[in-house]
Amino acid sequence: MADFSKEAKIARLERRVPEALAMLDDCIICPRECHVNRTTGSTKGICGVDSRLKISSANLHYGEEPPISGSRGSGTIFLSGCNLKCVYCQNYPISQLRNGEIVTFDELSQMMLDLERRGVHNINLVTPTHYVPQLMAAMLITYKSGLSIPIVYNTSGYDSVDILRLLDGIVEIYMPDMRYAKPEMARCYSAAKDYPEMNRAAIKEMYHQVGDLQIDDDGIAIQGLLVRHLVLPENIAGSEEIFRFIAEEISVETHVSLMSQYFPAHKAISMDKVNRRILKQEYQEALEAFERAGLGNGFIQPYGGKD
Repeated sequence: MADFSKEAKIARLERRVPEALAMLDDCIICPRECHVNRTTGSTKGICGVDSRLKISSANLHYGEEPPISGSRGSGTIFLSGCNLKCVYCQNYPISQLRNGEIVTFDELSQMMLDLERRGVHNINLVTPTHYVPQLMAAMLITYKSGLSIPIVYNTSGYDSVDILRLLDGIVEIYMPDMRYAKPEMARCYSAAKDYPEMNRAAIKEMYHQVGDLQIDDDGIAIQGLLVRHLVLPENIAGSEEIFRFIAEEISVETHVSLMSQYFPAHKAISMDKVNRRILKQEYQEALEAFERAGLGNGFIQPYGGKD
């Protein structure tokens, strides 16, 4: 595994940031590969943003998985825009309407340092995929200013392997979603038919970089992979196939967060199949699939809907 010392991170970022920022001239930083010049201020990719960082919020968050939030909270920074178009997105004002404020690299760096001073366990970058070059530039400033807590890359999982390699030795904790097993479901509900293919390749790369989740004596994650899986109505997500992939092609020791929190939001309110919460039986079937796959490490969200 990589040396995650501050000095090693600074050296890597100094080499990689110029290359990463240059990609914004002909953007290929996510699987969409829009090839737009995001530096002009007038052209935007499918993510809906140009080269400027846009932040919705930066605060302490206690609602993440236990080893991420811990007792002091996760320093969560919500980034505006998204490279997916999920019809049910529960954060759609941020992801689809792109609410937020433009900040400079220095301002984002100060946000990270302020969160660390408030005692958080980590810096949690939510929906970072379409901002990787800019985040790297801000992180370089932040590490030079003394940041010493881990970075959490909290992503939809629709990431490019080549771009993830720029983060090797920079990001300690990857927390990706695995949303779909079938291309037709990914196309219908997130406008990304290649999501399963790209997602699986990304998960493999993340695991290659950081391995299984490592938790310290206080129960706090310090490095590794934590996969999130949201159970969807009508088995749209393909839970069993996803769990089998994790067990067979990643590691049976993978920590998986199994989530029952789906509710119809955004466009899903008026769409068949996804215009309701999941049923207790649907969640039970996902739990049984998780167990059949032999995955022993998990954070199982209680079922909170109606029978």
